Amino acid sequence: MNLKIKEIILVGLFAALTAVGAYIRVPIPYVPFTLQVLFVFFAGSLLGSKLGLLSQVVYILTGLVGIPIFTKGGGPSYVLQPTFGYLIGFALGAYVIGKIINNIREKSFIHYLAANLAGLTVVYIVGVAYLYFNFNFIVGKSFSLMKAIQIGFLVPIPGDLFLSIIAAVISKKVLSQVKTTLPAGISD
Repeated sequence: MNLKIKEIILVGLFAALTAVGAYIRVPIPYVPFTLQVLFVFFAGSLLGSKLGLLSQVVYILTGLVGIPIFTKGGGPSYVLQPTFGYLIGFALGAYVIGKIINNIREKSFIHYLAANLAGLTVVYIVGVAYLYFNFNFIVGKSFSLMKAIQIGFLVPIPGDLFLSIIAAVISKKVLSQVKTTLPAGISD
């Protein structure tokens, strides 16, 4: 992938914003509510599929090398955390959001919202599956799939739905203002 300086800066910016989002959190058991997903919505909507994905991969790799930018620190052992699947979901979700937005010519609030909800679905599928797997096979706790869905989806989803609406409103407005700043193809 041959990136322009502007694209590198935007990828780094959205990786940093996702890191900041990890520190803005409401502590609830097992899966804290954070603003990370808000920046995943923005990364996919404003950067597109490839750069949105790349911004989240940079975020994940930065945390895995030991910089404490995840909700509970960082380092390679973070892959053993029950919530690590959500981080993988962030990267895939940003890609899905960007792919949907890139394929829509006349972008409206509904398009952004639908893309955000599709990306959020990916985040939750990967996150809840990893949460279930982690507790049952790494931590060694007996954890039912229903319990994983309850704490990994039902508890945090109201806040994330609200953030998806906020992100759709802001993305629509921002995109019309910053067309020249964003990578080619995103603002078309």
